[in-house]
Amino acid sequence: MAYTKDSLWKTVDWWTILLYLILITCGWFSVCGASYDYGEPNFLDFTTRAGKQLMWIGCSLGLGFVLLMLEHRLYDTYAYLIYGILLLLLFGTIFNPHEIKGSRSWIVLGPVSLQPAEFAKFATALALAKFMGEYTFSIHKMRHALIALGIILLPMILIILQRETGSALVYLSFFLVLYREGMPGSILLAGICAVVYFIVSIRFGEVPMPDEMTSWGEFSVFGLIILLSGILVSSYCKQPRVVQYILLIGGGATLLGILFSCYVIPFDVAYLQYGLCVALVVWLILLYLRERMSNYFYIALFVIGSAVFFFSTDYVFNRILEPHQKIRIEVLLGMEDDPTGAGYNVNQSKIAIGSGGLLGKGFLNGTQTKLKYVPEQDTDFIFCTVGEEQGFLGSAAVLLLFTALILRIIHLAERQTSRFGRVYGYCVMSIFFFHLFINIGMVLGLTPVIGIPLPFFSYGGSSLWGFTILLFVFLRIDAGRER
Repeated sequence: MAYTKDSLWKTVDWWTILLYLILITCGWFSVCGASYDYGEPNFLDFTTRAGKQLMWIGCSLGLGFVLLMLEHRLYDTYAYLIYGILLLLLFGTIFNPHEIKGSRSWIVLGPVSLQPAEFAKFATALALAKFMGEYTFSIHKMRHALIALGIILLPMILIILQRETGSALVYLSFFLVLYREGMPGSILLAGICAVVYFIVSIRFGEVPMPDEMTSWGEFSVFGLIILLSGILVSSYCKQPRVVQYILLIGGGATLLGILFSCYVIPFDVAYLQYGLCVALVVWLILLYLRERMSNYFYIALFVIGSAVFFFSTDYVFNRILEPHQKIRIEVLLGMEDDPTGAGYNVNQSKIAIGSGGLLGKGFLNGTQTKLKYVPEQDTDFIFCTVGEEQGFLGSAAVLLLFTALILRIIHLAERQTSRFGRVYGYCVMSIFFFHLFINIGMVLGLTPVIGIPLPFFSYGGSSLWGFTILLFVFLRIDAGRER
């Protein structure tokens, strides 16, 4: 059956395109407000930030049209080729002599600067969808899981080598896709535990307990390891007696250790917890050998991995992270108060958003943004412009628009007739969700400042084109799903 352009326009999802058009329009007005100086506004002047953004919006619309006109099978056929080309660009950018804000992630072509990391997101999504869309693929096969992991981690490593940590962290969002396609929930739990261990060990690692010998950080983390081990045994091994032994012996011995340290002879209770974890690992392995239940072995690996991760957090925090990254985390966790340094951006952003009140000050009437108090207010911190000029209601409306877009993408992904289309759709959703969550959280002081743009709002051609490609490739795949 011939597939005409008329049938394409009938099958393309116009609701998503409408949301896209509304978001880029709101984004342009936000850039106007953030970049506006006193005097007559001249937003159509291509030498201004607003004018340049308008030009990039026009190019994005043309790019979206071209992507819809292409045959949808091309994205499946050339997925690996596109991925390989972007990897070469990422690798070559590492040696780029042009350094912008401490990062070597930009390719400068005369007056135009492009960031390959923004385009590598859609290339990685295509490659992951291509591999996971194979008929023989199974996330439960170790070889397949490792290849999928490699597809995600390879561009991530190259971007880290460009000293663009924020963009690299976006690739963690692909793990939501793996979870949707059958990745065991225990792996997702392990990732959540790693975040909790890191935060607790850094925030409370030097805070002493009442006995003044034990730190709250070590005590809390190893207490969590024992507790989670009992929960995992209950969930995956269905052995209530083993769970009782773990919780009663682990909890009872820890409680007695605290009382002994506080009232008899002070000592570091963490050493007792280390011994309990070693005994727990040995016992779980013995249960595995006796009952031939592999879940015991995996839970033992969880305990070992948790302990190794905890002991490595101090090294990672003090030896691997850059000084500005460390201070941002310390400010976020309340360990440092640096209102004129690392915490300046967030403090000024909160002031701008709070000053907007319920209805906002009106378009171009934001004093904090007009007087340039907020650094990067038209890029990473552009949401503070929305909050100041449009107030709580305007900010809520923007969040509702993004929520509608994400839910619509999930709906489109679930109706795909191929795994390739479904996986790519969830990749798009995950990237948008990660950007939205981290950027808004960053502006409100709820997440670390890692410097990633707000989709369709932040000033810049690379990010706008990157998000446009992500979305319109999926719309084209969705439009051809019935063929």
